[in-house]
Amino acid sequence: TTPQSLSNTITMKTAIVASLVASAAAFAPAQTGRSSTQVNAWISDQVGITPPVGFFDPLGFSKGKDDATMKYYREAELKHGRVAMAACLGWYLNAGGVHPAFNSALSNDPLKAMVELPAVGWVQFVLGCGAIEWLGQQIKERPGYNPGDLLGAAYWVDNSDEGWVQYQNKELNNGRLAMLAITGMIYQDVFTGEYGDMMYRQLVR
Repeated sequence: TTPQSLSNTITMKTAIVASLVASAAAFAPAQTGRSSTQVNAWISDQVGITPPVGFFDPLGFSKGKDDATMKYYREAELKHGRVAMAACLGWYLNAGGVHPAFNSALSNDPLKAMVELPAVGWVQFVLGCGAIEWLGQQIKERPGYNPGDLLGAAYWVDNSDEGWVQYQNKELNNGRLAMLAITGMIYQDVFTGEYGDMMYRQLVR
């Protein structure tokens, strides 16, 4: 291992830890004090309140929060969940040797591939994410916007439709699982070097 590659590895691990901390910070409670009546409405809401845990908030982030803050939390949960689901899919595509760009020259290890990605690739990535974020902010300005409803489904269906509620619950639960999964995958890669289909073998030796 050369000093340069060791330095790149340390920088990569530092960046990964910082990004995980930043992601966790997105769920930190905002300091807004209001009556709990609106929170109670969220607790009794059908969407996101699923067995076996029901309304899961062991740290009390929702305590005393107003409706606007709770909508912000739901928006953040959906966004993080969607990104995590895409990340899990991309992780295993990359680990399986699928590299649609740069003549498949990047490492099969997703974290090493991040380091090897040329500057032009990072520019495209940042601009693409920025464009999606800007579009999402514009969509939020429309009347009657519901958290995470970027395609405007609320204009055609509401939560009185049991099928629509089930669809939303599936997306939330899959997103929650994906957030845990991608965190575990990154941890395994950073601390054990395993990233493919045998990434958890360190735990069963």
